[in-house]
Amino acid sequence: MGKLFVSVLIDTYNHEAFIEQAIRSVLDQDFPAEQREIIVVDDGSTDRTPDLVRQFEPQVRLIRKPNGGQASAFNAGIPECKGEIIAFLDGDDWWDPRKLSLVAAAFEAHPELGIVGHGIIIFHRDGREQTETLREGFRFQANTMEGALLFRRRGAFLGTSRMAIRSELLRRIGSVPEEIEIQADEYLFTLASFLMEARILPEPLTYYRLHEANRFQLAGFDLHKLRHKQRSLAVLAGSLSRQLENRGASPQLCRAVVEYTRACADQLRLMIDGGWPWETTGVEWKLYGIIHPEAPYSHRLFKLLILLGALVTPPKCFYGAQRILSQSGFYRRVRARCLPVPEMQNLERNWRVK
Repeated sequence: MGKLFVSVLIDTYNHEAFIEQAIRSVLDQDFPAEQREIIVVDDGSTDRTPDLVRQFEPQVRLIRKPNGGQASAFNAGIPECKGEIIAFLDGDDWWDPRKLSLVAAAFEAHPELGIVGHGIIIFHRDGREQTETLREGFRFQANTMEGALLFRRRGAFLGTSRMAIRSELLRRIGSVPEEIEIQADEYLFTLASFLMEARILPEPLTYYRLHEANRFQLAGFDLHKLRHKQRSLAVLAGSLSRQLENRGASPQLCRAVVEYTRACADQLRLMIDGGWPWETTGVEWKLYGIIHPEAPYSHRLFKLLILLGALVTPPKCFYGAQRILSQSGFYRRVRARCLPVPEMQNLERNWRVK
């Protein structure tokens, strides 16, 4: 075991049902306790979260602040971290016991790395477990077009509870715009992957929990939460574009890196507020091309037929019809049998029913 000191930064908000498991998963790491610290930033919880965190003192340091979102929690916690590496964890997720040792070993073996991510196990609301790992392309840097195209299909392995970043790199990035209340992790891992090399470890080391209070993976059509998410994504896309441009990225590279986030913000805007039908067609085709670049001809034709319908349908009606169909068990069975959604070629997915 090397001598890197690691800070674990846990951001939490009203996670009284989950925060103890998150903290215990850090305390149970096969990593020397003297080489790590644990800082929990409580973002204005109104439940018992702060009291539950205090049970772990002095092994855990609690920072409390008024509610302001994930970006403000990061900005409060990162300057307090003493580690050479900062590993992030959401208060409703937890880690495999090998997480810190494997991540620290990767940083020690490769000084050129600025950020390390890894595979994930997703716990769905219906009890199923989905493991996602990367098939290939484990190292990249988003400062070239080739690297940017790899990055935008691998960002899922760099989210909050997966990402660990060198503290010196975080100082170069600076504070996160606090208007990014949701998905502030993307601001950090995007700029980190542009400024230094990223590596994705093959092991699934984070357990990611889907539940009714998720602020990004929403359970249903909650207009208030969707509008909140849309605003955050729009600010995120604009902030990243400006930062990348200021750091020397070409307009084409900026577009490649930020295109998916901007399209997701536009999709939500059309879903909530409406717009022109041709906007729906453009956004949906752009997202489809990013997510399914290897889709077979038959599926592309099917998607084009759907988007022809979108050309003559108001966006709010189009997305409303999509929601109705997605809730139909009959439709899902027919789709799965006759025209299944193309698998993402860079991902290895395995399912288990508990």
